[in-house]
Amino acid sequence: MKSIAILLVLITLFFCVSVRAQKKDTAGTQRMLIWNDEFNYSGLPDSSKWSYDVGGHGWGNNEKQYYTEKRLQNASVKNGMLNITAIKENFEGSSYTSARLVSKNKGDWKYGRFEIRAKMPKGRGLWPAIWMLPTDWKYGDWPISGEIDIMEHVGYLPDSIFGTVHTAAFNHILGTQKGKNIFRNDLSDAFHTYVLEWNEKSISIFIDNEKYFYYENSNKTFREWPFDQRFHLLMNIAVGGNWGGKMGIDDAVFPQTMQIDYVRVYATKSLNK
Repeated sequence: MKSIAILLVLITLFFCVSVRAQKKDTAGTQRMLIWNDEFNYSGLPDSSKWSYDVGGHGWGNNEKQYYTEKRLQNASVKNGMLNITAIKENFEGSSYTSARLVSKNKGDWKYGRFEIRAKMPKGRGLWPAIWMLPTDWKYGDWPISGEIDIMEHVGYLPDSIFGTVHTAAFNHILGTQKGKNIFRNDLSDAFHTYVLEWNEKSISIFIDNEKYFYYENSNKTFREWPFDQRFHLLMNIAVGGNWGGKMGIDDAVFPQTMQIDYVRVYATKSLNK
């Protein structure tokens, strides 16, 4: 009887582990967790998963911040949260500091489900984003190799979240970008889960369980669909810029923090084939 009881315990443990690692959604898709950061530690972000983009040259958008590297004031983990903080201060010739974390060469994927639970900063002039860029830039410089914006938020539109894709054929320079926004009145007061589902046929973007943006592969050329290559994650708060600073910057709001509870990446497999 004792050996049977032990066997039952082992079977139960195996079942629990399997359930945590694999999920099945209502659309008949199986998901397996392949990469994550739960931020259950303290100090700087995990260097095995995150690197930094560094500098204050405007980043192609006339942004005003200097992105720092390994500076706890701008990127720190405590109490189970990653904190990306924008500060009003003079630093390396810029008037603001912030951080831009990237998973490049530490987390790079072609297709999958990406879940990031986060709470937005608050204030005019802030431009937080959770997004993806190509790792290898196979088709050429931006926007030819593509960009996926899982979440963008600008402080002067405090109730709006945007999901967008950029390609050679569809981008904001041409005024042809493909995207959509959705409204929530608690973006800076509550956590929401920002989700990208990406496969060879389409890109879908969600907030919590609500899909609000869908982009389909037209099977034409890479100008419409460069999303058949590896991409990596970026998370940052920009200050000002062509979009974020459109209505100016309110210096009274600083410092401001985007909190991230977790980042989870799942491999997906359709069970309906």
